[in-house]
Amino acid sequence: MPSQNAEWLALVQEEALEPGLPIIDTHHHLWDRQTTWIQNRYLMDEILEDLETGHNVVSTVFVEADSMYRQSGPVEMQPVGEVEFVNGVAAMAASGVYGKTQVAAGIIGHADLMLGVPAKGVLEALQAAAPERFKGIRYIGAWVEDPAVFTPARVPGPGIYLDAKFREGFAQLGPLGLIFEAAIRHPQILEFTDLARAFPDTKMVLNHIGGVVGVGTYAGRRSEIYEIWRKDIAEVAKCPNVVVKLGALNMTYCGFGWEKRPLPPTSQELCDATRRYYETVIELVGPDRCMFESNYPVDKVSCSYGVLWNSFKRMTQGYSANDRAALFHDTAARFYGI
Repeated sequence: MPSQNAEWLALVQEEALEPGLPIIDTHHHLWDRQTTWIQNRYLMDEILEDLETGHNVVSTVFVEADSMYRQSGPVEMQPVGEVEFVNGVAAMAASGVYGKTQVAAGIIGHADLMLGVPAKGVLEALQAAAPERFKGIRYIGAWVEDPAVFTPARVPGPGIYLDAKFREGFAQLGPLGLIFEAAIRHPQILEFTDLARAFPDTKMVLNHIGGVVGVGTYAGRRSEIYEIWRKDIAEVAKCPNVVVKLGALNMTYCGFGWEKRPLPPTSQELCDATRRYYETVIELVGPDRCMFESNYPVDKVSCSYGVLWNSFKRMTQGYSANDRAALFHDTAARFYGI
């Protein structure tokens, strides 16, 4: 099933730059549902179509997407169904029948940490569902009181990472050796940083370089917001337990407006428009704690998979071989153990 904008994306095609460079795509989804996203079905066939664009993607990390939950049993255990589903897709990839890429070699699921201490039982069930691949959970806390900014329906409200009950549930992750991934909007970066400082022994990921907003009340303020965001990222950088994912600036709430153009962006255009954000994070946090992501198929609203990875390669051409290896592969391989 092609994406809803497949014909538009096909208007700009590029050969893969440096096709031998090993890549771990640290963030993508799998689903089959009616949504408002650009692609309603994104399963093995669909991700393979994107992977077969010339880049050397050796493995990927799946991140929860509220998909394939169990329809029966305790509500808190229903997210286990998603991990079971993805582990099956990963087993398909591991067979070698579908090519060289180890799709979903790492799996990030979901558990309701607002359960408090009983969240431990859910986490253990998630581990049991994919003992070799399950790495941790994501709990979305993205909340901006602006209707122009997308807020997922399942986000319970503002300030969730500061909630005492949430932190009771969060405390169950570290002893189990599990990772926590956060999806927020940039005004919440300091809340995330507070959480990271409160649990210094828990491995954490800041998704999407902190979710820089550029629409609604944030439109037309890019320079002002950049300075605020940069200052907050500098605080994140002081937390050695945090790794940052580099990507997802192509979502519509970021405000670049690629999806409104008659032609999709080239990799050079993407690079020129977003370079300073990525370079800032790499400078402040360091390549050994940064890793590129596609955020597919969500970012497909703005650009094709091949063009996206070309943009990342362009913006890092001046980096050392060791730093590039870390950004594209080695940080993720170490952090997720894949």
